[in-house]
Amino acid sequence: MQRTPARRLTVLATIGALLLTGCGTKPAAPEAERTTASADGRTIRAQKLMQLTRTHTEAGMTLLEGPVFGKDGGLYVVDVTAPEGKPKVIRVDVTRKTSRAVHTDGKGAYTSAQFSPYDQRLYLSDFAHGEVVSLAPGGGDLRTFFSGEIDGARMNPDDIAFDQEGNLYVSDSRGLSEGKALGRVVRIGREGGQATVLAENLAAPNGISFDADHRGLWFSELTENRISYLRLDERGAVLSRHTAIRVDAGIAQTDSIAVDADGNLYQGLHGRAAMAVYDRHGERLATVEVPSRAEGLESATNVAITPGGTKAYMTVSGPAGGYLYTFDALAEGIRQSNGG
Repeated sequence: MQRTPARRLTVLATIGALLLTGCGTKPAAPEAERTTASADGRTIRAQKLMQLTRTHTEAGMTLLEGPVFGKDGGLYVVDVTAPEGKPKVIRVDVTRKTSRAVHTDGKGAYTSAQFSPYDQRLYLSDFAHGEVVSLAPGGGDLRTFFSGEIDGARMNPDDIAFDQEGNLYVSDSRGLSEGKALGRVVRIGREGGQATVLAENLAAPNGISFDADHRGLWFSELTENRISYLRLDERGAVLSRHTAIRVDAGIAQTDSIAVDADGNLYQGLHGRAAMAVYDRHGERLATVEVPSRAEGLESATNVAITPGGTKAYMTVSGPAGGYLYTFDALAEGIRQSNGG
């Protein structure tokens, strides 16, 4: 369906906000800075697997996000700024290094993807329109899961995470474009009807993931470069909240979060083609870097670790295009290291 001018302006305004702040890309640091290991931990060199996208003329950029393995073995990735007619959800065969389009439309700006343990559908957060939608496992059958206001305000849903019963937890980056701490962490029941604010007055929350034991949520605040921990009870209610890690990222900012079987956190960085890895006590274990010769790559947003294995696939983007890079993770992949 042809987009209306108002809808087109909404999407373009959203892309502008993503460029200037959280989900877009910024100039990278000089090569000497980007490839030097920090004093904490070791440097892990990621290797290029393949290029998936090129810069879109309409948006002036491309941005890959939300890598998640399906039960069919495919790696599903979203391209946040893909225009109408270009693939917004892509399925990658990581063995053959091939890809195919799974979904496109004239509306969504999808910033994350994850399969529900409840109905096995692929869920996508639409940052531009404040919605969460879902697709059939292999694509098609687009449905709106949640839309509308929560406590009087629409969301800017960025990343998503599921609990074991299929309830959805969302990092709501409301206030991002205004530079105000209006963000929230929101819980939506697995049927899509009931939504509850678990935390508010946050500085552009972005990454969100359960810990390895499903006892609580890690979430990052992009404009404060910090990771907080939200302890939950069995019903999903908040027991406590505290700042857990302050990320020393220089000009970069905290993006998406993944967690491996040992409870280690993989913190994506916006503004630097790298990821910071911490243990659950906040110790910096490693920095994952792309090779210094990889020019035009400025953001490593997220990672999926092979379920039951340690091969990791990182989404990396910049003026050079959107790429998948691989490295060996510190522990095996689980649901929490797979999408969101």
